[in-house]
Amino acid sequence: MVNFDNILKYLAVQAPLRAFSGEDFNATKMAVQEYTLPALPYAYNALEPHISAQIMELHHSKHHQAYVTNLNNALRLHVAAVGAGDIASQIEMQQVIKFNGGGHINHSLFWKNLAPAESEETKPEAAKELVAAVEKTWGSLDDFKNAFSSTLLGIQGSGWGWLVKDSANGLRIVTTKDQDPVVGRDVPVFGVDMWEHAYYLQYLNGKAAYVENIWNVINWKTAEERFLGTSEATKL
Repeated sequence: MVNFDNILKYLAVQAPLRAFSGEDFNATKMAVQEYTLPALPYAYNALEPHISAQIMELHHSKHHQAYVTNLNNALRLHVAAVGAGDIASQIEMQQVIKFNGGGHINHSLFWKNLAPAESEETKPEAAKELVAAVEKTWGSLDDFKNAFSSTLLGIQGSGWGWLVKDSANGLRIVTTKDQDPVVGRDVPVFGVDMWEHAYYLQYLNGKAAYVENIWNVINWKTAEERFLGTSEATKL
């Protein structure tokens, strides 16, 4: 279960809620730093033929932008509701922040864990320590891929599949519903968007083909950095 406090703490890594301190503190004066749509680290057509330029442009510039816009609006309304002591509006905005904040977090991580096929980043050799841990846990990289793919295809409705590192440095496959992000002590190593907007224009109802092809553009270099803690996995 993802709670509202976890979402706010996660978002605060990049743009914390700020308030005046000391005797001048006033909840109605709290300021919110706005989030912005992050630029992609590659061109819209860079992941073809596995993910089309049309999907990438719509997914990034329309869907992700909508999460950012709605998150900023909801944060402003939530701050206003706190200042006014409007509990009902605060509760209403918490759900909006949870959904859109999660959407912004998930997509920001997703773009960075993809890379053009055949690039050095997409070769498992770029993640020697991660692959060794995967093989220790699942027996082989292929066995892990099969398990992860099966988990993705088992998601009912909309959601995400993630490889995460837990607090004991173990690896697990988890899913999150709708736009719930990975929170708590789990570190997202890489994730795959299983919402229809991530694949439908290209693959139609062929979800299995999308899952098969996503492996060609997984950024193992970034996954290794997240696994080792040398990349700010929660930074948007």
